[in-house]
Formats: sequence, C-alpha cells, structure tokens
Amino acid sequence: MHNITTGIDIIEIDRIREAIDTWDSKFLNRVYTQSEQDICKQSNASLAGRFAAKEAVLKAINTSVPVCNWREIEILASANNRPLVKLHGNISAECKERGIKGFDVSISHCRDYAIAVAVAQC
Repeated sequence: MHNITTGIDIIEIDRIREAIDTWDSKFLNRVYTQSEQDICKQSNASLAGRFAAKEAVLKAINTSVPVCNWREIEILASANNRPLVKLHGNISAECKERGIKGFDVSISHCRDYAIAVAVAQC
C-alpha cells in the first residue's frame, strides 16, 4: 500500500503583482528560478499559481524546517504543460529521508486567485 500526503494553497494574484511592482527582479529571482520565469512569461496569474504550488508542496511534505530558499522547489512544465515538481538542496534531501518519491501537482487560477494542490507519493 502506498501512502500519500496532500497540501493545498491559495493566493491573491494581486499579492504577487504588488511584490513584483515593489521589488521587481529582486522578488522574482528570490522566489522563482529562471526556468520558472521563462515558463510564466511575466504572467502574474502564472507566477501566483507557481507560488501556490510551492506552498502546497511544502504542506504535503509537512516539514517543520522552514524553507529559506524558495528556488529549492521548482515548478516546471511537462511536455503537455502539466506542472512538474523538481526539488533541489535541503528540500530534496528531506523528501528522500521521508521516503517521498514524487509529487503530482495541479494549478488553477481565475481573475483574482490562484490555487494549487500537491500530492506527495510516499
């Protein structure tokens, strides 16, 4: 039998827009990898969706260790544009230690909000 854990997050798209308006590339480069920025093509809704996905992944991991580097959780796109989670650094090591083999992530957004669900496969 396989175990799964889930995480969900929702964010106002305007919060991401405001952060970009205030901090510009400092915010973008702190939170998103260059590949994520390229995929999103400066779409606030897409960036918010990826931010929600990163939060959802953290909740699915159920870690007590705060993440200092948002770029350790990378939300890319598969060949058919489904979200694809790639982990780096401390988060990758923690997932291996916990026996997490991968994630399934779904992202959606409307005019005001972006939401993401992450399922960790153990």
